Amino acid sequence: VNNSRYKMKVSLMSAILCSTATSSLCNAFTFSPNTSISRTHKIANALHASPDSDTPSFADAANTIASAASTLRGEIVVVKYGGNAMTSPELAAGFCQDVAVLQTLGIKMVVVHGGGPQISHMLNAMNVDSKFENGMRVSTPEVVGIAEMALSGQVNKQISNGICSAGGMAVGVSGRDANLMQCKKKVDPSGADIGFVGEVEIVNTDFLHSLLDNGLTPVIAPIGCGVQEDGDGKTSYNINADVAAGRVAGGMEKGP
Repeated sequence: VNNSRYKMKVSLMSAILCSTATSSLCNAFTFSPNTSISRTHKIANALHASPDSDTPSFADAANTIASAASTLRGEIVVVKYGGNAMTSPELAAGFCQDVAVLQTLGIKMVVVHGGGPQISHMLNAMNVDSKFENGMRVSTPEVVGIAEMALSGQVNKQISNGICSAGGMAVGVSGRDANLMQCKKKVDPSGADIGFVGEVEIVNTDFLHSLLDNGLTPVIAPIGCGVQEDGDGKTSYNINADVAAGRVAGGMEKGP
């Protein structure tokens, strides 16, 4: 999603998060190439500068939060949460707290997560070899099955439970639930066979809107199903989390 409205959302979210002295979510906006992470850090540095600098007062920070939250209340914000950011318990807890706070402020949050390190750990534990082609994990049926266990069964539930424990309301789903992300097999430009890596064709935004309308934050694991009309609905696909987040955001931007 690359438009001025999206950029405004990112800027306002940065203002809220930096004003509340959090940074986990600032680093989660990774699926848009125009996200200004450096600008976010500059704002954070300004807010946490030494007492001798022009640090905003608590009242100024509170006004910033109130103004940004008012503008975003009722808006949908899709966040991609990378697997590397989950390796620290402190960062993971901070992320869940951020989502819970933003949900409390009336912002409709959608979380799409990765989990590459967690997949690799489970593959190693089960003595299953895997390799990469052009940055993509070659996804044999066995690898996809283990990826689904790691993402949908472990990582996904940890995140949704963490948000709930922080005072939010979240439900963990995968792209296979309610045919959320229907995929076709991705064809690598080099001609290499990368297995069951999914190219998202259809996003069930009605399902996501129904969860959001009931006060729930969807936490989505990037495992998809095949396209139902092609008779491929029972096949599982491993989806790149950045791509999944972008496709979900694009679908939500169009509306239900």
